[in-house]
Amino acid sequence: MTRIVVLTGGSTPEREVAFAGAAQVVSALRSGGADVSVVDTVAGALSPADEARSLVPAVGRTPPTDEELAALRDADLGPAIIEIPALRDADLAFLVLHGKQGEGGEVQALLDLASIPYTGSDLLGSALAMDKDIAKRLFRSAQVSTPDWVVWPADPKTVAGLGLPLIVKPSREGSTVGLSVVKSEAELDPAVRLARRYDDQVILERYVPGRELTVGILGDRALAVGEIIPSHEIFDYECKYTPGMSRETFPADLDPRTSTRVQALALSAHRALKLRDFSRVDFRLDPGGAPYCLEVNTLPGMTRTSLFPQSAAAAGIEFADACQQIADLALRRAAVRNKVGA
Repeated sequence: MTRIVVLTGGSTPEREVAFAGAAQVVSALRSGGADVSVVDTVAGALSPADEARSLVPAVGRTPPTDEELAALRDADLGPAIIEIPALRDADLAFLVLHGKQGEGGEVQALLDLASIPYTGSDLLGSALAMDKDIAKRLFRSAQVSTPDWVVWPADPKTVAGLGLPLIVKPSREGSTVGLSVVKSEAELDPAVRLARRYDDQVILERYVPGRELTVGILGDRALAVGEIIPSHEIFDYECKYTPGMSRETFPADLDPRTSTRVQALALSAHRALKLRDFSRVDFRLDPGGAPYCLEVNTLPGMTRTSLFPQSAAAAGIEFADACQQIADLALRRAAVRNKVGA
């Protein structure tokens, strides 16, 4: 029986999102016969009672407060996580983590040092995708269009050239945490201050009107293109994780040529960032039908409202099967590495 540790929780603003996704993943892996345990990077190994309390499918409407985040960061186990017996003895760590800690490469680096196999992208791919400035440069080098942007602080003329409205967001954060839509010059400084609460690097990006699209990647295959119609102006934290706050259509109502083009661009973006196993690529489709890649999520959400599971389902892959395929990709990679090292 394969021993899998679902590594989740974390000390980032997306802690609740991780737990909600882990609730789904744990159930799926156990239904497939795996011996599954759960480790939180803050609390350590979870007992069955801890699982029942923490692995809640619902996500709150807002991320944790600054005070709550400070307490979590103080309690985070950091490098000591790899000393937990359940993790050291596992055949595989299935990562359900978000934000800089999970998607920025920190955990991946620790697992690599401890020779613990894990799902998803490695340190390099994770770090490239998490840094939106670098990721956007790589998109352009791969001929994948992305909205114009600057890193704050920037020359006022360059910022003015982006036009209004514009998007202000932390460069290395997820789930639209700290993101603002700026519609006037007076709103710019407050938006930058908000973004800097989450990251010292802030991106200012041209706002692209149009339709919100997303594509899941599994293995080296682009899954179904989906469209998101949020209740708010943008697909923000509340709309992402509150049932009923957005309408999602999989597959999206697109002509076949546009759908195929977006899938091809999604694969190009995934490959440009040197990613592996799975990801989710987000786009805006402007009124003229031109797709612009916004970002790639290296550990996409796995909650009951998340987009990657919906993209997979529309491609004929049920959630449990998608989780098993992700685990199998990582296990095969570990087997090859062990064979080479023998």
